[in-house]
Amino acid sequence: MSRRILITGSSTGIGAATAIRFAEPGATVSVHFNTSRERAKQVAAEVARKGARAILLQGDVSQPAPCEQIVETFTREAGGLDALVNNAGALVRRSLVENIEWEVLEQVFRVNVFSAFYVTKCALPHLKKGNAPCIVNLGSIAARHGAPTATPYGAAKAALHAFTRGLAKEVAPHVRVNAVAPGVIATPFHEKMSTPEMMKNWADGAPLKRNGTPQDVAEAIYYLCSPAASFITGETLDINGGLFMR
Repeated sequence: MSRRILITGSSTGIGAATAIRFAEPGATVSVHFNTSRERAKQVAAEVARKGARAILLQGDVSQPAPCEQIVETFTREAGGLDALVNNAGALVRRSLVENIEWEVLEQVFRVNVFSAFYVTKCALPHLKKGNAPCIVNLGSIAARHGAPTATPYGAAKAALHAFTRGLAKEVAPHVRVNAVAPGVIATPFHEKMSTPEMMKNWADGAPLKRNGTPQDVAEAIYYLCSPAASFITGETLDINGGLFMR
C-alpha cells in the first residue's frame, strides 16, 4: 500500500517490526523514538532499503507538546496521514499495588494512555482527509486477565481498549479504529521487565507452546490497516498464542 503511516514508539520491538512491515515502494513511514536514536536510525535504514520513505521523529509522547510536534512534522513532510498506530508504551516498573508510587502510576498512564489520546486528537483532522484512514491502538493481554506486579500497566491498556471502542463510534464512518492485544512477545520490553523463567513459563502455558514475535503483531496491525479489514471497526484482536481466550 502506498500510504502515509505514523507509528509512535517505532524504534524497537513491535513498533519497529510494524514500521518495516509497512515499508513498501511509495509508502511513507515514520520511525519515532524518544531515547533510542541509534536503533531508530537502523530501522529507518531498513524501511528505506525496502523502497519506502522513512521520516525520523523524536519526542517524549508522555507530554503534550511533543505529541503535537510529531504529528505536525510528519503530516507536513509526508503531505498528509492515512494510518496512525499508537504503539508507544511502557510498563515503567513492576510493583505490587500496595507499594506503587504516585509518580510511577502517573507515568504509566501518561506514556500508555495520555499519549494515544493526544496524538490521536492531533492526528484526526489529517486522518479525515486521508486515504481509507484508520487507527490501531496497542492494548495488551494484561488488560484481559490481569497481570500481578503490572496492574497499573494492565489498567492503562484496558483504558486503551475502551478508548478504541468509544473512538470508533465517534469517528465512523470516516475513520476505522481498532486495537491489538498482544500476549507475551519477545521484545526489549520483556528483556527489561521479565525474567527468563517467567518467559519460559508463559510459553509453556500457551496452547501454541511459544511466545510471540514482534512480526506476529506487525502482521495483525498491517491487516487491520488494509482493505481486507474495511468492515472491521471497534474491535480488539487478541494475538497471544491462546494464552488467553475470550
